[in-house]
Amino acid sequence: MTAPVPPDTRTELATLLRSRIPLVLIETRDEPRALALLASLAVKLQGPSHTPVFQWTVTDGLRRIDIDLGGAQKHNSEPTDVLKSIRATDKGGIYVLLDFHPFLSDPINVRLLKDICQGYAQTPRTLVLISHELSLPRELEHFTARFHLAFPDRAERQSIVEKVAGDWARTHGSRVRSDRKALELLIENLSGLSTTDTERLARKAIFDDGALQANDLPGLMQAKYALLNRSGVLSFEYDTAEFADLGGMARLKDWLKQRRPAFDGSAPHLDSPKGLLLLGVQGCGKSVAARAAAGIYGVPLLRLDFAALHNKYQGESERNLRETLATADIMSPCVLWIDEIEKGIANSDGDSGTSRRVLGSFLTWLAEKKTRVFVIATANDISALPPELIRKGRFDEIFFVDLPKPAVRSDILRIHAGRRSLHLSEEHIEKLSAACDGFSGAEIEQAVVSALYAAHAGDVDAGASHVLNELKSTRPLSVVMAERIAELQTWAAERTVAAD
Repeated sequence: MTAPVPPDTRTELATLLRSRIPLVLIETRDEPRALALLASLAVKLQGPSHTPVFQWTVTDGLRRIDIDLGGAQKHNSEPTDVLKSIRATDKGGIYVLLDFHPFLSDPINVRLLKDICQGYAQTPRTLVLISHELSLPRELEHFTARFHLAFPDRAERQSIVEKVAGDWARTHGSRVRSDRKALELLIENLSGLSTTDTERLARKAIFDDGALQANDLPGLMQAKYALLNRSGVLSFEYDTAEFADLGGMARLKDWLKQRRPAFDGSAPHLDSPKGLLLLGVQGCGKSVAARAAAGIYGVPLLRLDFAALHNKYQGESERNLRETLATADIMSPCVLWIDEIEKGIANSDGDSGTSRRVLGSFLTWLAEKKTRVFVIATANDISALPPELIRKGRFDEIFFVDLPKPAVRSDILRIHAGRRSLHLSEEHIEKLSAACDGFSGAEIEQAVVSALYAAHAGDVDAGASHVLNELKSTRPLSVVMAERIAELQTWAAERTVAAD
């Protein structure tokens, strides 16, 4: 059973088929839905009489799908034969050719397609090509229109979920256990999938235990991501951090909290936030901040490796980016974390302008996106960032994450000591905080970890003295690269907002 198609989609395709365009292309992976839509439009589509709709596949040949007239015409299974048969008929109709794309390189087939298109005025034969990807010869393009088959809308997704729930109830003799909120979240998070994939994931969630609950969502989102991430440059994480895991950054936390109603839709009169750019010293918590943003917004976290987008073939880098951003749009609501963005857009003499085109595509998407994708880009090297990325308006705000202050260092020590069951008194924490002046959050964490190793090697309980010894033996980045960090702090003083 195919879910009902929305009226606007049906009307749009019906208008296109009435407009006397002989060749219609539909690029989609949702073949059953496209076929059901075309078959439903047969009645009085192009006039007072019923318009027949035929389907062709190379395996079965030609058969009628708007009414049942028996089996397919096996003698018309070859691509050239079916085109000759269509060209020879004197009756109008819609001919749906499935997966015809491999045969478009044959000049005989191209000529036959052109003959059919040029003869439309005498016999209204509309060819509809349906495939996951269609590249047409140039001589056929002016006969052609492309139709975008939208993904199932909310009403369709709800219909599919209700059908799957009904199947389970008939099989097991009892209703599916569910609460309204879990059902609403399931329907929302199934957006951007074909009807087949929507039903498959709904069946996975329901048939597992006969219930729809909030704990079904992480598995559902993981399965959805696996279906969509064909390029492999995105990584998906449903388990995100909390603000309790993030030391300091009070101003950034307040900023994120203020925009949560606009992002989750509870304040529809406010524009959804686009995102922010985090600049700062390495190891000071930018990555944890990205995870915490996803945690407070209660959405999945997608991590994009910008450098992995690049491909040696012309145009492939831009295509990888388009597919990746389309995946993020489909996965919305979500947080898209672009780590060390400067590595993917830094200019190089040998990239033939690829970095500039990738940056241009990204900025265009960022400015025009309508989906709830909150972008967090992090960067360590401001000298590698182009001016058009960091000017006001690209991101909602640019925050600078500096080396932690004494109170923040104390928070970081508490977080990492508590996470590893290392007991430190407030007096110890105060002394250690003073001892790690100039240390980044990552360096403080590593000192705690190293202290536990040292204590275990000495077969004693770890304590503040072990942490202090590790701090004394460490040369922090603020000492090793003092000049570069000072330059970064000077640059950021008048150009960014302090995260803390």
